[in-house]
Formats: sequence, structure tokens, C-alpha cells
Amino acid sequence: MKKYLNLFDFSQKVNYKTEVLSGLTVALALVPEAIAFALIAGLSPLTGLYAAFVMGLVTSILGGRPGMISGATGAVAVVIVSLAMDYGVEYVFAAVILAGILQLAAGFLRLGKLMRLVPHPVIFGFVNGLAIIIFLSQLDQFKSSDGLWLSGSTLFIFLGLVLITMLVIWGLPKLSKAVPASLIAILAVFGLVLAFDIDTKTIGDIASIQGGFPPFHIPQLPFTLETLQIIFPYAAIVAGVGLIESLLTLNIIDEITETRGRGNKEAVAQGTANILSGLFSGMGGCAMIGQSLINTSNGARARLSGIVASVMLLVFIMFGANLIEKVPMAALTGLMIMVALGTFEWASLRTFRRMPKSDVLVMILVTLVTIFLHNLALAVLVGVIISALVFAWDNAKRIRARKYTDENGIKHYEIYGPLFFGSVTLFNEKFEVLEDPDEVIIDFKESRVVDMSAIEALNKLTGRYHKVGKKVHLRHLSEDCRLLLTNADAIIDVNVLEDPTYKLAVDKV
Repeated sequence: MKKYLNLFDFSQKVNYKTEVLSGLTVALALVPEAIAFALIAGLSPLTGLYAAFVMGLVTSILGGRPGMISGATGAVAVVIVSLAMDYGVEYVFAAVILAGILQLAAGFLRLGKLMRLVPHPVIFGFVNGLAIIIFLSQLDQFKSSDGLWLSGSTLFIFLGLVLITMLVIWGLPKLSKAVPASLIAILAVFGLVLAFDIDTKTIGDIASIQGGFPPFHIPQLPFTLETLQIIFPYAAIVAGVGLIESLLTLNIIDEITETRGRGNKEAVAQGTANILSGLFSGMGGCAMIGQSLINTSNGARARLSGIVASVMLLVFIMFGANLIEKVPMAALTGLMIMVALGTFEWASLRTFRRMPKSDVLVMILVTLVTIFLHNLALAVLVGVIISALVFAWDNAKRIRARKYTDENGIKHYEIYGPLFFGSVTLFNEKFEVLEDPDEVIIDFKESRVVDMSAIEALNKLTGRYHKVGKKVHLRHLSEDCRLLLTNADAIIDVNVLEDPTYKLAVDKV
């Protein structure tokens, strides 16, 4: 029983009213998003709604971040759209199942810790890019069904309802936080439209959400190597994009709630959810930063809110479609615009003059890639690579050498900074081989031999000294450096001077 309580976080103090009301708000916001993403992928609206239900329920129960919401997402939709168009929905279901298996493997292999390699400027850029995407995606709601911009009284009515929603969400928390402001805003605009019979766009104008319980469905396609070759590239990208977006969202919610989620557990939950999504006629998905921020801003901190959101979504589909289809899109548009404004890291703009130029460049580049390519995995990868190169360049310039000759006529080189591929050129320039005495000590107490390039640099340096008949001692090599030298013995012809084990003269001090 105790394990059961821990699973649902009921062993901790939970504000049930907040969790339930927040879950209801999230469920309402999930409907148009799930429909839109399904249409982007070229699939039926119910495919997105079923994915939102399955993903939300499974990750809320099994996930590593209570309060985080998962569902059908645009990141997955843009990946699978070509697969759906070229091969059909059955291949999409199979690709989603395979993506879930890959995510399970990543969780079991504990690859979630790789998110530690994502620098903060990359997270800033990722979040800002998503905020702008969320905002820009709402502009489509200002268009009619034939793709033309609203005009005249239709535009002013829609815009007015959006502004009323935003005003309630902004102002109500200043008066009371007893009920989520976003839910009150949706209900207020809904009531306003019904009371005055206002003619405005509703959820039903986008698509019908009427349906039943998600049907269990094994993908109907040939189980052959050719099929695997078709779906594997899509599955791998969906798995990668899903994990990156989910784990970055997890980190963001961690910062907001000042708690710590479990990345590997979330990866397993995402994998399980995608497998079940594919088996229950869903398009798959991952964590949704917009809905997660709605949930946390409402004060939800436990798993219950996510469970309520997913269950209520299913209730809408099965029993409440006629009512939910009457909800004005203006209310949900205003809600998502407020989410976009709250998501954007405004503080990052104020730190432009204080942050290193390289960090500002990374942040801007990740934001632009996220906005224009809609490829979150590529945006993060580009940011990490550039940050790594900048880090390598900065550390390459930090290597120094303190030189002195002792009373015995032995010259000492005390090395400061890491010796790796980026710093070997400056390292070699520190030594005066021809002018040095017959015995030289290179001290690595404040340095570290990092990679094969560093070993090759040591090999060439000791070779230069050996060629002119001079002896070299290496001091204070760390154990991992010694191991690196030992492992390199079969690859690099390290000069043999005095030490038969490391093939370098090493003094233990």
C-alpha cells in the first residue's frame, strides 16, 4: 500500500482542489492543440486526441516529474507527416511503437544524465524559441476556415474575447488564488458568448472530437526488414526529439517548482506511453511545455492533475463532445498567448551585456533554429556543439607554463591548464628544447592529460628531448592520465626513456 501511495504522490500533502481544477483546465487546453497537431501530421483529429489521453495518463502515473503534462506535440507531428503521407497511418503507429522501445532502452541505459551536458544558454534559447512558436501558432486562430485573416466585426469580437481572457488570467491571481485563473477565464468567456449569443469561432469549427474509447489496434503492415528500414529513421528521430523535449521540459519545471525530477524514469515513462499510444491508435508524443506551464502556474505539483487532465479529455471525447465543441477558441487562444508570455525568459534579454558573447550567440542561434526549422533536437544539438567548441577554445588558451631552474641545474616546467587537442600547439610553444639543460622536469600537478592528442604531443616533445640526448621526467600525473598513457601504448609509439610501464619518465612525488 505504501508503494501505491508513493506512486501517485498521495503520501505527500496534496491540494486536491487545485490538482483537479488545474487538470480540468489543462484538458480544455489540450483539445485544440491535439487536433491541430494531428492535422499537421495529416492524420484524423481523434488520432491526436487519443495520443494526448494515453501519453498524459501513462506519464502522469509513471513519469519522473509530477505535474508535467505529456501529449501529442508539434515536434512529433512535423517528423511523422511525411511518413503518414507516403505510407499511411499504419506505418505511423508502428514508428511510434518503435520510438517508444528506443526511449525505453534510453531510460534503462540511464542516458537521461546526458542532459547535464546541455548548457544554460541552450535551455534559454530552447525555451524562448518554444515561447515564440506557441505565440505564432495562435495567429492561425485569427484566420477563417478558408485561410483568410479575420476582418471587421468578426476580428474585433475575437480580439476582444482574447483580451478579456488574458486580462482575467493576469488580474485574478492578484485578487484570489483559490481557483486557477485560466479556468475562470475560459468559463467566463464561454458564459459571455452563450449569454449574448456571440457569433465567434469555436472548437467545433476546427473539427469534431466525438469518439469512443481508444481502440486497441496492432498496426496492419508487413513485419519485414523492408518495413523496419522504412520506419526506423522516423522512429529514431521521434524518440530523440521526444526525449530531448521531455527532459528539457523536466528541467524547466524543476526550476519553477524548486524540486528535482528523475530523467531516466521519465524516459522509461515516455517510452511506455508511446508504445501504448501506437497500440491504441495514437500518433505518439512527448512532454508539452505549454500545458506543463499552465499546470504548474495553477499551483499543481502532484501526479493527480495530469491524471485528471487525461481522464477528463477522454470524458470530453466520449460524452461531452457537443458541449466542448462550443467552447470559444478565443478563450483558448488568450490562454496560450499568456502561456507564451510566461514561458519566454525575459531575464535572458536583460543579461545580454553581462553574459559572454559566446553564450549570447548560442542562445540566439538555438532560438532561431527552433523557430524557423521547428526541429528541437537539431536546435539543442547545434547549441551543445557550439558551446563545446567555445569551451574547448577558451580552455585551449588557458594552458600556461611556469619555468625555473633549481640549484641542481634541472629545469622545471610547471604546467597549468588542461592538455588536450585544442591546447597542444600552445603547449609545445612553451618548451625551449635546444636551450634547456640535460635534465628537465615537467610537472602536471595543476594540469591534466586529457586525450590522445595530448599523448601524441607528449610523445613528440619527449622525442625532441631524446634526440638531443636530454632526459625528461613527468611528475604528478593523475591515475587517469597514467591509465590513458597505458592504453595508448598499443596505438602511439610513446618514447621509451626511463619508465618501463608508462614508457615515459615518471617521478612519484
